[in-house]
Amino acid sequence: MRALRLERSLPRFAAARLASPRHAHAGAQFGPVRLVDIERPELPGPGWKRVRPHLAGICGSDLATLSGASSRWFEPIVSFPFVPGHEVVGTDDTGRRVVLQPVLGCVPRGLDPPCPACSSGSTNRCAHLAAGHLQPGLQTGFCADTGGGWSEELVAHDSQLHEVPSGWSDRAAVLVEPVACALHGALAAPPGDGLLAVVIGAGTLGLGAIAALGRLRPDVERVLAVAKHPHQRSLARELGASSVAEPGELRRAVRRLTGSWILDNGQLSGGAPIVIDCVGTAASLGDALAVTAPGGTLVLLGMAGTVGVDLTGLWQREIRLQGSYAYGPEPLGGGRHSFALAFELVEAAGLDRLVSATYPLGRYPEAVAHAADAGRRGAVKVVFDPRRRPGGPRPEGTR
Repeated sequence: MRALRLERSLPRFAAARLASPRHAHAGAQFGPVRLVDIERPELPGPGWKRVRPHLAGICGSDLATLSGASSRWFEPIVSFPFVPGHEVVGTDDTGRRVVLQPVLGCVPRGLDPPCPACSSGSTNRCAHLAAGHLQPGLQTGFCADTGGGWSEELVAHDSQLHEVPSGWSDRAAVLVEPVACALHGALAAPPGDGLLAVVIGAGTLGLGAIAALGRLRPDVERVLAVAKHPHQRSLARELGASSVAEPGELRRAVRRLTGSWILDNGQLSGGAPIVIDCVGTAASLGDALAVTAPGGTLVLLGMAGTVGVDLTGLWQREIRLQGSYAYGPEPLGGGRHSFALAFELVEAAGLDRLVSATYPLGRYPEAVAHAADAGRRGAVKVVFDPRRRPGGPRPEGTR
């Protein structure tokens, strides 16, 4: 079968890292990913299914991996060679159309009893990502044994598969996994009354978080979205942002909304009680810390990696720094799982509109370049359709 496979190649990782600041396509052209013909992955055991992907998204963690920018933190919990792709809608071998919940916790790994986190449904906090009968891999798409969505077939455990409602498009279904991540971040900060929330970044995660704040958090009265590009600002307003600012205007916008004043170094005297950083760069984290109110919560939803940030304000203002990875039971969502809430949110907010472009696997350099430069090119989510051939028609059901 055809697949985009990523090999462990330090020279290619280094070449991609050096070229990425100048070329959006560097991760595909110079990096360690190649389109190859490989054997189908073996079923690891009972309860596993084969899944044929219809669409598979390209996300920020994929781009960071291809460009050599991802943190070495992940080295013990991935296994090479692997096929990327964890945002997947496809058909399993029983004929069901399914969405993949990619975290490879204790149950897929055959560990019994499961760890306390997996027992509670919080597979995102699993302690055994390198144990069991699978090779290491925090998720499908980072594990040599399971395959990934950037291929014609992968394998998944029954516990990872969610049936797609009748009448849904593939474009809607492929958004369920990233939207589950986004709403997990939106629900991470403690509740209050009449809160202001700031969302930095307006890609898929940022726009999903804005939609979640407006529909799942009645305690959030106002949402300030920070968006760089015109189409992002328009979508942010459509999805519920009460105000929108460009990145350079963030501190002044928060000052106006909170009645704070700005010190000589750009720090605010007050700020917003909830700030969600969906970018994860040194610059975005610095801005986020500057506009989080004393005693407020800064949610790190974008994958940060290794960054240099002055954390004095975190200490002096007693800001709560909250990581947000994947999904789990949501206390502010009545204890329901992020995936269940994500299905409802994708439909209610019409988030299928965020899928901007679809590529066959054979055009992966163009697809990666489009995803890496999505904001400037007026796009949000770029996806692969592994069923398509370059130059061929879209298969039925892609709608």
